Amino acid sequence: MVRVMRYAGMAAFFLAAAVVTGYFSNQPAHRNFPADKAQIKLSFSHGAERVEECRRLSSEEIAELPASERRPNTCARERVPLRVQMRMDGEVLYDEEIEPSGLSADGPAQVYREFTVPTGNHSLELRLRDSRGQTGFDYNSTFEVQLSPRRNLAIDFRDDAGGFILR
Repeated sequence: MVRVMRYAGMAAFFLAAAVVTGYFSNQPAHRNFPADKAQIKLSFSHGAERVEECRRLSSEEIAELPASERRPNTCARERVPLRVQMRMDGEVLYDEEIEPSGLSADGPAQVYREFTVPTGNHSLELRLRDSRGQTGFDYNSTFEVQLSPRRNLAIDFRDDAGGFILR
């Protein structure tokens, strides 16, 4: 009789735990993103030009170097910051200068930003400068996009693919 009571108590406990877990798996109803909005994610990593051009070493300079370090050129490691701009329907959503990563500022600059935007048809203009120039942009792209509710538009950048890529 004690064994039957023990099993009945265990069954009641596990049933109560399952009911509580089932209730809280659906309640309270929570949406972490508005039903009438879309999302744009700008995410890429890109290495800009070096701050200084590589310089050819003279034969005297090469001879002064230790044998294991002899090379024909010398290049500074530091890279210029990226300038990234994103406009939607003529309004600036993002305009920032991103510093290169790394201890010597020699790594790629990394961008990750999320934007909650209205749904519908939009004109998206993307610009990037990765050179030593102080004005203008090296890459300019304009896209006509259709944004549906609760959908993501991912924007990547690949210089070998010609610039910005929408996914």
